[in-house]
Amino acid sequence: MKRGYLLLPACIGVVGLAAALGFSEPQKDPKALAPAGMPEMKLPPGWTAEDMQTCMMASTPGKMHEYLAKAAGKWSGKCQNWMAPGTEALVSDCVATSTPVMDGRFVKTEFAGEMMGMPFNGFSLNGYDNVGQKFQAVWVDNMTTGMMVGTGELSADGKTMTWNYQTNCPLTKKPTTMREIETITGPNSKTLEMWGIDPKSGKEYKCTFIEFKKQS
Repeated sequence: MKRGYLLLPACIGVVGLAAALGFSEPQKDPKALAPAGMPEMKLPPGWTAEDMQTCMMASTPGKMHEYLAKAAGKWSGKCQNWMAPGTEALVSDCVATSTPVMDGRFVKTEFAGEMMGMPFNGFSLNGYDNVGQKFQAVWVDNMTTGMMVGTGELSADGKTMTWNYQTNCPLTKKPTTMREIETITGPNSKTLEMWGIDPKSGKEYKCTFIEFKKQS
């Protein structure tokens, strides 16, 4: 087992305790890790103040988290869905509400719309891993029991985010991919494209296109 995996639980525990005591900024001096009148906070055996600071920096939201938080608000959308390549689009309305959570470390989005004439509800949790230097996301909805898990890549101009998800196809019973492209088109507008793998042909096709406008 790699040393990093052994270190992680201790790191989370110590940082969590420091956060519970009300510390939001990394401290160099372990003596400063407890308020006046409280016992000095003891670090795990072998740890240094620099180790503690490294862990606390890893848990501190930064510019990438600020970028994700820009999605906060209620969005109304005009949605087109294609069930297979070459089929006619199913047109419907949808609403997405995005909210920063965990003190800005993550953004949750609740989605409500329609799919094949039935109510469709979904939930995503997006974040940025300071340690892995990657955007991460999880998606669940009321039409599957599996989770889509993915990573994101932000374009150089900061206007396009491309998410690549992994999930399982119910028809082939094998892993498949889903590609999601979110593009900022204006101060209060954006589009969302989703590209999936057609289980019959094995080819990628555009299965969803949504035009979003921010309402609040």
